[in-house]
Parts: sequence; C-alpha cells; structure tokens
Amino acid sequence: MGGMIDRYTEIVFNRPVTRETWIMGLRSPELAAVTKPGQFVMIRVRPGIDPLLRRPFSVCGIDEACFMVLYRVVGKGTEIMTTIQPGEKLPVLGPLGIGFSAPGEKDLPVLVGGGIGVAPLLFLAQSLGARKVEFMMGFRTMQEIIRLDYFKGPNQTVSLATDDGTEGHAGFVTDLLLSSLEEHKGRSLSLFACGPRPMLKKVAETAMKKGIPCQVSLESAMACGFGVCQGCAVKASAQGSATYHYVCQNGPVFRAESIDWSK
Repeated sequence: MGGMIDRYTEIVFNRPVTRETWIMGLRSPELAAVTKPGQFVMIRVRPGIDPLLRRPFSVCGIDEACFMVLYRVVGKGTEIMTTIQPGEKLPVLGPLGIGFSAPGEKDLPVLVGGGIGVAPLLFLAQSLGARKVEFMMGFRTMQEIIRLDYFKGPNQTVSLATDDGTEGHAGFVTDLLLSSLEEHKGRSLSLFACGPRPMLKKVAETAMKKGIPCQVSLESAMACGFGVCQGCAVKASAQGSATYHYVCQNGPVFRAESIDWSK
C-alpha cells in the first residue's frame, strides 16, 4: 500500500455531463502525480457517519494538479455529491487497486466502454497521448452519452453505439468491436474494456477466441460502495491458483483469461 494518500481534498468543479452522470474535479498534486489509469479512489461524500463508508470512484483523468471522477446519481450518497460546491473539501483515500498495464509499443490500443464504465478508459486514452487509439463507447440512448473531450489525443478516433439507435451505431458497442477486429485483421492489438458484465463477457470471449490480449476493469462489482470488500468477489478461471479474485484488492483490472466468465 505504499504511496497511498489519505487527506481532505478540495473540490475544483462539480457539474453534470448528462441527466444522471456528473464529473467532479479534485485538487491534489500528489494524487494527480501517482494515480495510474484503472486505479480508483475512495471518497467519503460528507462528514459524519451517514452514508457510513467511503465510495469507490474510478479516476477518469488528470488535469495538471487535479484528478477527476465520474459518478452516476443512483442513491442518497451520490445525490449528496451533486450538492457539493467548489472550495469544499472531502476525505479522499487513494490511489487504490491495480490499474491497466500499458499496451505494447507496436499494438493498436482498442478501448471498449459501456455507460459509466468509460471512466477508467477516458484516463487510459488520455495517458496514451499522441498514440493512435480506437475508442468505442456504448450507451442506452443518446441522452446518456458522456461527451467529454479532454482525453482525446490527435490520433484517437471515437465511435458511438446506442442500444436504441438514437445516435451512432444502432445496437451494442460489441458490434463496433467486431467490425474493428475485422478491419485490423493481422495487426497486433491490445484490448481494454470496462462496462456492464454482459458486455465485458462478450469482449473477453471474443478476445480469447482470437488470441488478442485483453484487460478488463471490473469496477462495476464495487459500485454498491458498501466498503471495499463485500460482494466484490468474482470467480477466477481454472488456470490460476485462486478460486476467487477480490475486485478491490486483486483488481479492478484483470486479464480477461483470469476470470471465469461462465459464472
């Protein structure tokens, strides 16, 4: 746990990006300097004991001395978060978890995100700077599209899919992935994915079948936010020695083949 920082951190901005999703910027040169894409922070959303525990949020980018988190307003804790004003301070613990391993230098990084799962991938894309990157994002409907462009390097393409066809490809983001894999046949790729479990399963199975290295972030398994280690166990595949992985300790990023996707 070396390098973990626990301190009151000043809010720089806190604003909605869709009806349900907000982005918050917190000033911490120390955290901004050491956090890697795929890692998360635990934030206590207000002083006092209710909501009791800190909640986990994936860091979605760095802006000089600030780090940013995306959050969905789903209950009391996140509703309180929307009322927090710039200048206020919240207790933040981080960076936590195992982040993404960088793609090989000759690989084309292909990022596949669903819903709020785009958060760690936005940071990954930002960290890849001038590299060529293909980023695919899937949302239920156009109202839910997270439109941010701070992360986007000059050679990065972003394509969108919506389940209801209101913008971009009509259907799942995994359809975009399949056509991209077709297009880049024979090229060495690195896949990175974060989003709902059915989407991750599809991406992981496709990658394993085609022998493409794939890292998945299972942050959704921690999204209840009831502390760091309850209910975030996932079944490990038979190839390793572990029976279960704990998303908060062994992850949230895993190699696709280390998870038992049949469970």
